[in-house]
Amino acid sequence: MLSGAASACNSGDDAPTAKTSPTTPAAPKPAPALSDAQARAVITHYSKINNEANAQRDRALLDTVEGGPIYAMSVSDYTQTEGLPKADRKPYKPWSYDTSSAKLYIPRFTAGQDRWFAAALSGEKGKDPSRIAVFAEQPKDTRWELVSVVDLNGTTLPDVALDKDGSAIAVAATGNTHLAADADVLRTAVIDNFATGGTNTGDKVFHPTKASKQQIKVHDETTRKFGKSGTTSFAAGANRFTDAYALETADGGALVLFAHTHRQTDAVAHSGLQINPDKDDNAWLHGIPRTSVTYTFVCIDAATVPAKAAPSRLIGYRCARTDASGPPAGSAPTNRA
Repeated sequence: MLSGAASACNSGDDAPTAKTSPTTPAAPKPAPALSDAQARAVITHYSKINNEANAQRDRALLDTVEGGPIYAMSVSDYTQTEGLPKADRKPYKPWSYDTSSAKLYIPRFTAGQDRWFAAALSGEKGKDPSRIAVFAEQPKDTRWELVSVVDLNGTTLPDVALDKDGSAIAVAATGNTHLAADADVLRTAVIDNFATGGTNTGDKVFHPTKASKQQIKVHDETTRKFGKSGTTSFAAGANRFTDAYALETADGGALVLFAHTHRQTDAVAHSGLQINPDKDDNAWLHGIPRTSVTYTFVCIDAATVPAKAAPSRLIGYRCARTDASGPPAGSAPTNRA
């Protein structure tokens, strides 16, 4: 009988057939943090409220449009001004960012991600941008705040990478193994510029630029200012501002904005000498001579970082003294520097 053979060659309805899977819908593209028009409105609102707050040194009002290190720096400016005699307080002059010339870098974010955008800004109409700033959303307060801004001092910003729809591309600023250095490495190198003149890590992480040379110059000149009468040293300070922001650049690297805190300690070389505070220190030192003074500075830095193992470039930074303290020398108060 051939029934077995015939069954083995059966090509009827029981033959295996190819199976197809239903098409999986593409995930929706993340939306931009906000539109260009909305971003320009955020910048305009910031300028308006910032002027109102600065005119009265209104910390609560300023807190509605600033956050992070830039708010701490602004408040320290208020404090320093309030420590001056009224005759030495300069009248406040209102100003604003020119939104028409602003270059916006607005990334896309998925639901639940913290939203922010960057902008290259000018304080003069018709002038090229002179600052790079970051505005971050504060969801619980339903508002946007300026959290970082750095003067570029004539440095040209790198080309920021854009997707096909013109949105900037946000990348991780910390723990990013695709970059030559992340924000933590950059922060350590910047502090080394102040602490040692860059001899430990600063000159290894950074290619010499105007900004990095200026930090090293601060170290070199400040540590020699007392001659044999005293000493000055720099060290890292407790940093409350660990948020950092990064945009991919056209060369595959990143533009990174981050904050750091450092301390400067001045001390007399021996007993019988004293440090006479400058009038700008009155808010903290009250004109009382000291045997040593420790200043705290909060700073914001901006750097371009390559994707390959190569030095980064510090393109700008700004610092503000936020505290000063030290043991009195036992002399009468003085305003003499």
